[in-house]
Amino acid sequence: MAGRVFFSVSMSLDGFIAPASIGELMGRQWMELQRWVFPTRFFRENLTMGAGGEEGRDNDIAQQTHLRTGANVMGKRMFDAGEQMWPENAPFHTPVFVLTHEKRDPWERLGGTTFHFVNSGIESALDQARQAAGDRDVRISGGGATILQYLNAGLIDEFTIALSPVLFGSGIRLFEEVDASRVALEQVHAESTPRVTHLTYAVRER
Repeated sequence: MAGRVFFSVSMSLDGFIAPASIGELMGRQWMELQRWVFPTRFFRENLTMGAGGEEGRDNDIAQQTHLRTGANVMGKRMFDAGEQMWPENAPFHTPVFVLTHEKRDPWERLGGTTFHFVNSGIESALDQARQAAGDRDVRISGGGATILQYLNAGLIDEFTIALSPVLFGSGIRLFEEVDASRVALEQVHAESTPRVTHLTYAVRER
């Protein structure tokens, strides 16, 4: 049985998921946006930051998101930013399919992560990711424009937002150009923790 296609992001209360400039990644606002996940045991272990870290629901949700994922799809902008910051043992541990116009051989990293560069569009990348994922799920990792392409194309089954108590004021809005005439949502789960509110929606055709 094929898995589901989903995305999972942290979002500010005013709707932003990242700063406008790649150079601002790891800046103050972005660090505040992701504050819920940094202290977790799973995050520390996955980025080989050593033992320790917090247990609890934030940790469980971060770990469950990782474990359900059999393959990732991302845009070139996200890859370009991450290529400079990810450790040699990249945090995905799955095949990752990068949407790009660049022709490039697969890039294999430690820990089971191999980046494949796809020049044939979003549906081709998703087909390859589904095949690689088997009966596990495919995560559309980002960035915002890539997520929106898949959402507007009707290719997302569900998504989760970690709604963080921070305001950006500017940056990349997740739903800036969503085709609201096509997308209907059904809330399937909501859960608050001391740092964030986790919201999960099933996507339906309107």
